[in-house]
Amino acid sequence: MMHVLTQEDLDFWHSNGYVIVRDAVPQANLDAVADTIWEFMEMDRADPATWYRPDDGDEGKPRLKESGMAELYQHQSLWDNRQHPRVYGAFADIWKTNKLWVSIDRVNLNPPARADWDFQGFVHWDIDTSLRPLPNRVQGVLSLVDVPANAGGLQVVPGFHRRFHDWVKTQPADRDPRIPDMTGLELKSLAMQAGDLVIWHSLLPHGTGRNNSARPRLAQYITMFPAKEDDDAMRQERISLWRERKSPDRKAFPGDPRRWEIERGATAKLTPLGEKLLGLRNW
Repeated sequence: MMHVLTQEDLDFWHSNGYVIVRDAVPQANLDAVADTIWEFMEMDRADPATWYRPDDGDEGKPRLKESGMAELYQHQSLWDNRQHPRVYGAFADIWKTNKLWVSIDRVNLNPPARADWDFQGFVHWDIDTSLRPLPNRVQGVLSLVDVPANAGGLQVVPGFHRRFHDWVKTQPADRDPRIPDMTGLELKSLAMQAGDLVIWHSLLPHGTGRNNSARPRLAQYITMFPAKEDDDAMRQERISLWRERKSPDRKAFPGDPRRWEIERGATAKLTPLGEKLLGLRNW
């Protein structure tokens, strides 16, 4: 296993609940995903008029959620980043195990806010914080372009994973376990460079910020978790999604009604590491 995080990185992780891995993948990998996003979304990166796609217009074109989520999951360029050794090594350092599976997740294209596309950003949890024991998860996003702090990237409440248990005692019993009351909490917008991978603890309130810049934010979501090799149903589902180029069958992942990847794509080629991260081969 290649160690990626230094002791200083790990100390920062434990204190703040997030860490930024610089130059996680080569520039060619970033360009490949960015090119695929623009093609998939049928948008022209040089023409801002094409960056906005409301639900009630452009019939037959792929929709873009106001938060920027785009339903692209299985392209070779995405898998090239998922199976990159430096990305894997960072998650292995966090989990302290080499036996990991990678998430099958999507991408983000968050265009600049404007009068008719005034996305304000949001803050939430992807886990149910009412559960006991609390889910132990981490999340990650790879920045495909430079993203200044005001450009619609990731925003988090640093260190909240260490304060949650005290904080939750001050909250009403009927609080929303996925939407935190931000009273008294300080949100930090993270500036990222192209190639930066940020990994954060799932207890951190987080979300996508408002894009006050002149360029879209482009990113790929990637995380890893301890491999569940004894869960054959989960393993077979993951293999099927990869092989058939489908999105996960979950409410949060509506998929692409055009079936672009299914109809036009090719099943991604995996490295020996990628085969293990998918579950095609055991560790």
